[in-house]
Amino acid sequence: MGSPLFLTLLAGTGVAVPVPKPLIDALTSAEVTESATGRSGFQLTFTLANNSILQTFFLLAASSPIPLLRVVLMATFGGLPQIIVDGIVLHHEVVPDAMKGSSKLVVTGEDLSALMNLVDFSGLPYPGMSPDMRVLMILGKYAGFGIVPEVIPVAIPDIEVPLVKMPSQKSTDLTYVQQLAKENGYVFYMTPGPLPGTSQAYWGPQVRIGIPQQCLNVNLDAWTNVESLNFRYQPQNSVLPIVFIQDPLSKMVIPIPIPPVTPFNPPLGLVVPIPQKIEPLNDTAKLQPGQALMQGMARAVESADVITGEGTLDVLRYGQVLRARSLVGMRGAGIAFDGLYYVDSTTHRLKPGEYKQSFVLKRNALIANTPVVPSFPF
Repeated sequence: MGSPLFLTLLAGTGVAVPVPKPLIDALTSAEVTESATGRSGFQLTFTLANNSILQTFFLLAASSPIPLLRVVLMATFGGLPQIIVDGIVLHHEVVPDAMKGSSKLVVTGEDLSALMNLVDFSGLPYPGMSPDMRVLMILGKYAGFGIVPEVIPVAIPDIEVPLVKMPSQKSTDLTYVQQLAKENGYVFYMTPGPLPGTSQAYWGPQVRIGIPQQCLNVNLDAWTNVESLNFRYQPQNSVLPIVFIQDPLSKMVIPIPIPPVTPFNPPLGLVVPIPQKIEPLNDTAKLQPGQALMQGMARAVESADVITGEGTLDVLRYGQVLRARSLVGMRGAGIAFDGLYYVDSTTHRLKPGEYKQSFVLKRNALIANTPVVPSFPF
């Protein structure tokens, strides 16, 4: 069985600080979602009595010079604190309960990328700057919120000559950064932590390599740490993207197929199914070669997952928090499905005395390509 679990809630305008004890006592449940490619969200439910401190807390937050309520949820498990979510409240609602004589306050929000969607900076120019430099300049605006940029330079930067064409922003910071990521075959997301009040903003290719998390076990008697699990094998979902590169001298268009296995998406099994469909990416002919190849790789990574696993676990029994955007081992599921998986998304559900997660695993091949998977992280 696992170690005791301690939950810490921090909140404030701009800077999150530990909340008063009556407020944390009023917290009845929390739900946090993490996605490998999208934004993370959270929902906190409080018991709201007529004389509750929550009434005063939210009035003070709404009347502050910075009308942004920041929330940080931290779980300390086995002596190691982990930031579950760091975001801002987008809206809250009160649900009366006439039978119990009290109400529920439901607070909903998203990670700190929501800050980048508040102001439209259309028309802001970026003369002579590559896409990654533009992203760094945009993320620099939010350094005061503890956002640390992790920007991977593009393979072949497309830098416009200022006298010929001036790249400019046509939307909010978040929409523009996501647009630049899509154009270069990248992803953009926020990862909370590692310290309270900090988050990492990642802009780069979706990478499926790294140190695996503690192994998931099924059908292993006392070693089983997963409550439910099912797998789907769908080889028809795999496609072979074909990008087109135009030779600048002869104007000849050269088709280049992108296999499902790439440097960013190595095979997680021995048998990689052959793609059953061909998908021409016709718009890539007008792009720089590096951009075209990265868009093809991004599409190959997106469609190469032929195995999807969905399940639930009890964090106290599992022994740690399962995080999205990293690898995890699987044991006891059979020859075809044992091995390493990429954690595509997780949903955290917390109640007093209970911490459970549902998760989605993905893999691009059958049969484990490693003789063993680690029971515990290195």
